[in-house]
Amino acid sequence: MRILVTGVTGQVGSVLTGALAEFGTVIAAGRNSLDFGDVASIPTRLDALSPDVVVNPAAYTAVDRAEDEPELAFRINGEAPGVLGRWAARRNVPFIHFSTDYIFGGAGAKPWQEDDAPAPLSIYGKSKLQGEMALRAAGGPHLIVRTSWVYHRSGMNFFRTIAGLAAERQELRVVADQIGAPTSAALIGETLAALLRKSNGDFSGLAAAADGTLHLAAGGEASWHDFATAIVAGLKAPNCPVRTERVIQVATTEYPTKAARPRNSRLDLARLMVLLGRPLPSWQSVLDAELDQWPSLAGPLSRQRPVVT
Repeated sequence: MRILVTGVTGQVGSVLTGALAEFGTVIAAGRNSLDFGDVASIPTRLDALSPDVVVNPAAYTAVDRAEDEPELAFRINGEAPGVLGRWAARRNVPFIHFSTDYIFGGAGAKPWQEDDAPAPLSIYGKSKLQGEMALRAAGGPHLIVRTSWVYHRSGMNFFRTIAGLAAERQELRVVADQIGAPTSAALIGETLAALLRKSNGDFSGLAAAADGTLHLAAGGEASWHDFATAIVAGLKAPNCPVRTERVIQVATTEYPTKAARPRNSRLDLARLMVLLGRPLPSWQSVLDAELDQWPSLAGPLSRQRPVVT
């Protein structure tokens, strides 16, 4: 079985290339081999790659910049998944596509179920919703996996931002009224692999069992402030060079951003737990596992600060 994984330089894509290797030959497709910015070229490239399964974590993820680049965001997040989906549907090739909690409006405090009505607040969220709709319209066997607050020990993400700032600042101010579940890319890879083992490597069977859509996130809930506080404490434990002494709570209104973000990013995991046969580990234990592999802070770190001042 030939498993095409897109976006392999990204957080989730890089993990999936290893996590899915037990189920077939992984075709790692970066931008050079499959350019989502050039939608017209995608079918020809897919013909050449000839996958038996398509797994698509590739996305335009610069949430604030998307407000200034809507055409590019919609091309990569909205149009490209539809093109891949139609190619896959014509050949009955199973398609796993990754989406986001940002398709929801963020009202209330109840975790979002897979079938709840979307109401995205940002260009990023709207473009990801368009991708979901295009994939469903394609009509082939598919699974849309929505996740939240993804991080990894490499790349540009909140985890690495806090790690970098903790080495520089005595005080951090972090948004405390947006709630979700910090989810490591490693957990996503491990969980998808576990689900596939339960379905005996049957990608189409897994998609059907999940009714086409599945929420995947770490257990529990946290604010960005909670997450930042746990990161700082975790970095101090192995004697990393941490200067931060205080992590102060601030409201979203005190830190306006170009793109609106949902206050409630909780995802209901009931469907996932039925398929998996067990609950997901807590976000704290997932973070501990990531911190156990954290390298020296001497290297360059990212500067993504959507909720940090």
